[in-house]
Amino acid sequence: MNHLWITCANESDGPETREPDFLRRLLLKMYWDGEEEPSVLAPLGDFFGVGHARTTNFVSAPLQMSPEDGKSFNCFFHMPFAAGARIEVASELEHERIYFYYYVDYEEFDDLEEGLGRFHAQWRRENPTDGIEEGSQSNEEFQFGGENIARSGGGNYTILEAEGRGHYVGCVLNVHNLRETSRWNWYGEGDDMIFIDGEEWPPSLHGTGTEDYFCGSYNFENQEKHQYQEFTTPYSGLIQVLKPDGLYQSQQRFGLYRWHIADPVRFDSDLRVTIQALGWRSGGRFLPLMDDIASVAYWYQLEPHARFPQLPSKDLLEVN
Repeated sequence: MNHLWITCANESDGPETREPDFLRRLLLKMYWDGEEEPSVLAPLGDFFGVGHARTTNFVSAPLQMSPEDGKSFNCFFHMPFAAGARIEVASELEHERIYFYYYVDYEEFDDLEEGLGRFHAQWRRENPTDGIEEGSQSNEEFQFGGENIARSGGGNYTILEAEGRGHYVGCVLNVHNLRETSRWNWYGEGDDMIFIDGEEWPPSLHGTGTEDYFCGSYNFENQEKHQYQEFTTPYSGLIQVLKPDGLYQSQQRFGLYRWHIADPVRFDSDLRVTIQALGWRSGGRFLPLMDDIASVAYWYQLEPHARFPQLPSKDLLEVN
């Protein structure tokens, strides 16, 4: 399979919809060659690159949402199979039906190359992440007091844990700042840490900060205007900056992607892809945050794969 196109809407599409988060409550599942456990399990919208149950126009090498406002979902990841493939969409909606259209392109071959990995995608979420409670502290005390904490892999947000032989090809990361403040609420100081084939600390791949991993720098921001700058490229992008109340840095939502298509991360026995949930403190110090983070990891590997975490509960799928 080399292309998947989908468009959908709930029956009361518009401002009066009863379940506006339907893209988070539709679960996409894919099975290869008669397997009983899915190799792909993710909310529909998140799988196609955009979280928070929203859509937006963007283009990358393997995924895109096309106008108007991202209503057309496209996936160009190659998904090989031998004996058969099964694609399912399960609805966790409680009140509404879905209008759903799709198109699948695939090629047939006489033989399939030996040792060809199967496509996998897995959604995860922590709400909140393993951080420090603000409690009764003022915003200034919270941001400028306390100890300098930079964790060595402990308490990191996990993007992927895989067992077997394969290669990691990227992720989508969605962050919701949960603190109610209009100042000093930057979420992107956490380093990416990728542990290959049973590694303990230090990992083979240790980055320099969240915005750097997603191929940006200095928090994607126009410093004079205090405005984040969205961008999309073939292999990385910041495609969502959502401000619920118009205040700078107050409970914002962000959506990012990073593809390792040109630079795959290969593993022989297992892989653990993590990122720290850290904010900024005065003097170059770090602040473990209690934010809402969700992700989709994409990779190829030989079967069998490790069993995924149990199906997401309705509460876990809920958009705040």
